[in-house]
Amino acid sequence: MNSHPNRRFKNGIRSLFALVLIPALLLEGCGEDKISEKTVVRPVRAMKVGDVSQLRKRSFPGRAKATQEVNLSFRVSGPLITFPVKVGDEVNEGHVLARIDPRDYQVRLRNVQGQLAVARANLQAMRQARPEEIGRLKATVNKAEATLKRAESDYKREMRIFKEHPGATSQTSIDKKLEQKDRAEADLRRTREELRIGEAGARAEDVAAKKAEITSLQASVTAAKDVLSYTNLRAPFNGTVVTTYVENFEDVRAKQPVVRLVDTSRIEMIVNIPENLISFAPHVKKVFVRFDTFPDREIPAKIKEIGKEASQTTRTYPVTLIMDQPKDMKILPGMAGKTVGAEGRLPDDANNAGIEVPVSATFSPDETDKAYIWVIDEQTKTVSRREVETGKLTDRGIMITNGLISGEWIATAGVHYLREGQKVRILQEKGQ
Repeated sequence: MNSHPNRRFKNGIRSLFALVLIPALLLEGCGEDKISEKTVVRPVRAMKVGDVSQLRKRSFPGRAKATQEVNLSFRVSGPLITFPVKVGDEVNEGHVLARIDPRDYQVRLRNVQGQLAVARANLQAMRQARPEEIGRLKATVNKAEATLKRAESDYKREMRIFKEHPGATSQTSIDKKLEQKDRAEADLRRTREELRIGEAGARAEDVAAKKAEITSLQASVTAAKDVLSYTNLRAPFNGTVVTTYVENFEDVRAKQPVVRLVDTSRIEMIVNIPENLISFAPHVKKVFVRFDTFPDREIPAKIKEIGKEASQTTRTYPVTLIMDQPKDMKILPGMAGKTVGAEGRLPDDANNAGIEVPVSATFSPDETDKAYIWVIDEQTKTVSRREVETGKLTDRGIMITNGLISGEWIATAGVHYLREGQKVRILQEKGQ
């Protein structure tokens, strides 16, 4: 059955309205997208160049650590015989913390000392002898000459008997007399050499060899003394005993930890500074630190060391602070705290060398090799592109030699996603 004519007319009208309204709605939607695109506010990381006061406004957390801390051990092995310290004891530099039985090492020292004494005596004997010693050596030579003369006479008589009356002696007797004569000749040569040395001194090469032996023994004595001293474990600095690892009378090995010592006379704390602020750190003269345990006290500190490499994940640089231990309270390693202010200023001629900014703040469009940065208007919070002249690279960024004025805000990250006149919101870093 055919539909009623009025119903077909109404359906046609509705279809016509749909054809007209849908494109209109689509156009309206596109217009809203364009409007929202123009009004979107992009959050950006930024910095105020040449403004050390930013560090005063920021707070950076950290934990206290001892300036010096070490696990001490012996350099030699042996049984402990003295272990007078316990956890919590305050000790001074050079204080004996532990001692192992030194007797074996004392014996070794005495042995090499005795060898050295003998070598020195021999060297003295090799030099020209005293008059009484010369007299003794001459008497020995005379005695050796008489002995040789008698041995030669006995040998000649034995040979004559053998020739004249072969049965009156034997070859064995002749050999014995010859051996006595040879031994007497050797004794005479030796005593004459001793007399020569006594009168003129030993040969130069013999003296040099003996001196070298003495030098070697002296080094052995020094080494033995050092080893003996290693039986005493001494504190390398003033500090507090925080851990002991052994008991008295226990056998300990070389390099086995015995006691842990920390120096709490000064305290360090490592804080992490964002890369957009690290260039100000060298100009900070004093930092104030507040620990959670003592919330009403601000402790003055100084920057001890500025890290040269940023963390790959957080893009922050480690900065080590150091402070004296307060007299009326005790800051212990591990206590949590944070910086609550800083003092310092840029030198008067800092801008002559340029203004240091992170490398990520600069960019060069594809169509040019010029360098640009995005400057943020503090009133309107909009960005504008500005051409700058760049200088040398530094450990923490790049120098801008022209185009920047101290105190201006610039974007330091995401610079390739910004456009002229875009509204931005400066991100608040953690701790600000």
